[in-house]
Amino acid sequence: MRNLWRQFGFSRILFKVETCRISESESLAPLAWTSQIQKLSRAPGIFLLDQRRRFSTMTEIETNQRDSELFSPPSNVRGMTKLDRTAFKKTVTIPVLKVRKEIVNKLMRSLKRAALQRPGIKRVIEDPEDEESRLVMLDPYKIFTDGSFERAELGILKQLNVSPQIHKYNLELTYENFKSEEILRAVLPEGQDVTSGFSRVGHIAHLNLRDHQLPFKHLIGQVMIDKNPGITSAVNKINNIYNTYRNFQMEVLSGEENMMTKVRENGYTYEFDFSKVYWNPRLSTEHSRITELLKSGDVLFDVFAGVGPFAIPAAKKNCTVFANDLNPESHKWLLHNCKLNKVDQKVKVFNLDGKDFLQGPVREELMQQLGPLSKERKHSVHIVMNLPAKAIEFLSVFKLLLDGPPCGIELLPIVHCYSFSKDPNPAKDVQQRAGAVLGISLEACSSVHLVRNVAPNKEMLCITFRIPAAVLYKNQTLTLENQRILKFKLKLKCEVHISFLYLKLPGPMGS
Repeated sequence: MRNLWRQFGFSRILFKVETCRISESESLAPLAWTSQIQKLSRAPGIFLLDQRRRFSTMTEIETNQRDSELFSPPSNVRGMTKLDRTAFKKTVTIPVLKVRKEIVNKLMRSLKRAALQRPGIKRVIEDPEDEESRLVMLDPYKIFTDGSFERAELGILKQLNVSPQIHKYNLELTYENFKSEEILRAVLPEGQDVTSGFSRVGHIAHLNLRDHQLPFKHLIGQVMIDKNPGITSAVNKINNIYNTYRNFQMEVLSGEENMMTKVRENGYTYEFDFSKVYWNPRLSTEHSRITELLKSGDVLFDVFAGVGPFAIPAAKKNCTVFANDLNPESHKWLLHNCKLNKVDQKVKVFNLDGKDFLQGPVREELMQQLGPLSKERKHSVHIVMNLPAKAIEFLSVFKLLLDGPPCGIELLPIVHCYSFSKDPNPAKDVQQRAGAVLGISLEACSSVHLVRNVAPNKEMLCITFRIPAAVLYKNQTLTLENQRILKFKLKLKCEVHISFLYLKLPGPMGS
């Protein structure tokens, strides 16, 4: 008996196969062969295809696992920091069917299961030995021999007079044939997280690389450009958004250094210099959600407007919009985008600190909107405060902001205030922090919407509530204060009166 090592199929696992010579004269030949089959059948991941001892891995292997074995780049690219596309060449053996070229289309409709499904690789190629024939690429994890076809597939082959005989074809894979994730998984240290996703801002791919990925940053940037049509520049954020203007420093990893970009969001066009303003494509759904809450004729105050993703859709909805941003660049592009989307006549644009905007233009407009004629008003007033890191702090500006008698509850402004939270109960956390600033409880009179997960254990949320009249109006607060003082005086007067009666009572107790 001898040991034969053979690589089965396209797996990189080597299986040990025992063989022995059995003479024709041995009466136990069938039994001996059966014994060998039984031994092999107990080997994990192997099954017998025919009596010629052809074996392969099981077909139940998951697609991503299979691809990582057969369609992964060669191992020699591990650790590469400067992209060398020529190093990704690899030859794999693919099963093919030889068919007449005139029946290819009919055949392919019936071989969807068996045909190779791999982006970037043609499933039908010319036969180098016969120009009248074509080679149909088959899935190497489903088709091993002619016995691998299903009954219906064999019926079609017979009907079209196609031999089910399997041929082998050496397919050369190059850099172009691999997906970005496969390339980066092969290059980065084994077991490390792979960056395959990014935020797209026009022609710019915006990545947030982790520390272990930084040695490969330029390669990662180039792969993102290569594998994503329309991307011509890849950048990495190198600091968090803690500065006054909400923009961040970025490094160009690969491609052109042009940060002037144009994006389309929810049917509107925005142009800006991405290196100087704040823009997050992941907020597209939130911009749309707030817009849907607005009705024609409503008033919107956008305290931290950026380049206009809330303000412009609201103006298009025939709302009166007051939009503000402290960043001069954002202010410039906000004006530009209002003209670009033809709403410049409906948006009043300001370049103020958020607090000054609230205490100035917002207060003046609210005094008119909520004045004596407010009972006849049927539109709503909304205040959007999209500055998650600090917006809750600005809520203190609403305390005692307005003079005069309070308006009806249904006319009070509706605030949409954004915030981050790392609390295990983020909704309750935001309600409590916003309520603490306003000096009231918001838990029973507000709603909290989860916007997105920013990082592990960090959520972005939007708390929505009407500003209570007791918070917004000075006179209302004075009235409540007077009522409290009045109750205290009445209580004190009552206690004095009872004490006086006690002193005047006749008898031993009053003597």
